[in-house]
Amino acid sequence: MIRPAPLILVGVLLMAMVGFGGYLLGQRGQPPHATPAATPTVSGERTILYYRNPMGQPDTSSVPKKDSMGMDYIPVYAEDAGDAGVVQVAPGRMQTLGVRTETVKREQLENAIHAAGRIEADESRTHVITAKFDGFIERLYVDTTGQSVQRGQALFEVYSPELVTAQREYGIAARALAQLQGADESTRQGMKSLAEASLARLRNWDISSDQLRALTASGEARRSLSLRAPVAGIVTEKNIQQGLRIAAGDVLYRITDLSQVWLIAQVFEQDLARVHVGAIARVRIDALGEDAFAGSVAYVYPTLDAATRSVPVRIVLDNPDGRLKPGMFARVELVSTSTEARLTAPASAVLDNGIERIVLLAQGEGRFAPRAVRVGRQQGDRIEILGGLAEGDDVVVSANFLIDADSRMMAAVSGFAAPAEIAHDDHDGHTVDPSLPRHKAEATVESIDLAKGSIVLHHGPVPSLHWPPMTMPFTLSDPALVDGLAPGQSIQFEFVEPGPGQWIVTAIHVQDAARPEHAADGHSGKNDSGMEAGDGGGDGHHH
Repeated sequence: MIRPAPLILVGVLLMAMVGFGGYLLGQRGQPPHATPAATPTVSGERTILYYRNPMGQPDTSSVPKKDSMGMDYIPVYAEDAGDAGVVQVAPGRMQTLGVRTETVKREQLENAIHAAGRIEADESRTHVITAKFDGFIERLYVDTTGQSVQRGQALFEVYSPELVTAQREYGIAARALAQLQGADESTRQGMKSLAEASLARLRNWDISSDQLRALTASGEARRSLSLRAPVAGIVTEKNIQQGLRIAAGDVLYRITDLSQVWLIAQVFEQDLARVHVGAIARVRIDALGEDAFAGSVAYVYPTLDAATRSVPVRIVLDNPDGRLKPGMFARVELVSTSTEARLTAPASAVLDNGIERIVLLAQGEGRFAPRAVRVGRQQGDRIEILGGLAEGDDVVVSANFLIDADSRMMAAVSGFAAPAEIAHDDHDGHTVDPSLPRHKAEATVESIDLAKGSIVLHHGPVPSLHWPPMTMPFTLSDPALVDGLAPGQSIQFEFVEPGPGQWIVTAIHVQDAARPEHAADGHSGKNDSGMEAGDGGGDGHHH
């Protein structure tokens, strides 16, 4: 019989091993000296909007998290978000910089697309005159290209043995039909069919109706017959000369009606989605001055030119006076007006920093805040705002430090002056806003670079920022702060964060040389003056 006591002992040992294993796994996921994520506490009605990277990197989180060094992300509260990134410009400097603002408003935008094109003849109004029988040109009435002709006008006279034979066949059939008035019906009907066939043959050869009537009346064949223009227009091609032999199928003339013409415009690929049949077109011809011609889009071609990344678009234009001539260069503006008022801002207010589009929002009293926006189409000097601004907002549209197209938004923002009230502003130092929160810690000096005005510190925990111990560089607000300091010394220091990722030391206090471990292990104590470790004074100088 097995005793229960050993079973209990085995169970206890197993539970201990499992617990120890879990502890090791948990420690493996934590970096050295990392502090656990603090549960955000909200006093009163304060609302956390998001959590920002503790080192000022462009990274945010909707939930508490740690960065790669185990540092807690810092909560950003709703009532404080409005001041994030806000810069202030003194009135005198605003005038020097030429800062000017305009108001965001709603208005209708025209969906205008600009393109280039050329006038071409309407293909549906071009007629080709061809020979339908062999013959010889006896006389030429229209003998020049570009000559205007009217419908029914004689073009040329032609002699053709086939034409004479067809006339004679019709004359014989017509006379025989007249002589068979007393014959039986079948004989008369046969002769009538022969006469009609001969007449139809002449009609199919484009012999005019008046010539056929004359032939019917006289019954005599003519040696030559004239061919007439089927349409009115301009002779755009002529391939015959007087005395020339022609054969069936030869192209003799091309006659084009130019009372209506086509404009073939090349619309770029990125604008194609905004082009549709029926869109209004405003056309200007360089050769005709500033006169505008109105038309509409009749057809969008289904092919794209791979070399120019453009698609042909056909625009129909009336041309009653013939001023528009094929081959003319034209400038086209395709317009479709939106019936809904859109939120718009001056196009000069939008800056593109390569990652996002940003505007400077005027908040009054010389205060400006960068604001990311989403933009739509642009018309002239106005651009559609899809998000990030509201009607009535004032945005900066002119400042000489924003003219450089290569400048980035943060570089522009850093060019603003600090508020008039400053802690100190010597020639070699950095201007610091006295209203900025002060952070305190203990540290060991690693190195000092007076040329760059920086110091590298291995500091202990920074409770106000939830920072663990680490080694990092800081900027000195005043080079005099490091007078007499040397690497290896233990100090207490204060620093501020004027902008994301900017850490400026404002005060340094040398600790007791006998207690250098304070900076390394992060524990606090008192120095010779009785001040708690981390409680730096406000005079900005070390002891």
